[in-house]
Amino acid sequence: MVGPVFIFISMFIVIFGIAYLHFSTRNKERLALIEKGADASIFVKGKSEKAAPVWKILILNLALLLMGIGGGIVLGGILQNNLAGNSFYAMPGTIFLLAGTGLLIGFFITKQLDKEKN
Repeated sequence: MVGPVFIFISMFIVIFGIAYLHFSTRNKERLALIEKGADASIFVKGKSEKAAPVWKILILNLALLLMGIGGGIVLGGILQNNLAGNSFYAMPGTIFLLAGTGLLIGFFITKQLDKEKN
């Protein structure tokens, strides 16, 4: 009973520590830049009007991920039926391979969309 509680408390402390270090370091960097006379507008993340909308990129990547998973299931089923011996790894291997390929294709298409907008 003590083990899971210890792990939960440890994970909370680690996450809190990382967040604290991130925000305190960011604050110190910003104060140093302001003291040197840097423009405060560099801290505002403004929307670039030339960038593709986030919802289009999200839908594109989600669609390609799901297509990759579906293709991986189909190809994994084919490989599982046709491989002799230990075919246990055919299904998860092809699912992960084609899902990753779909995300990679989505990355390149997104990069191409950003180039077209600029």
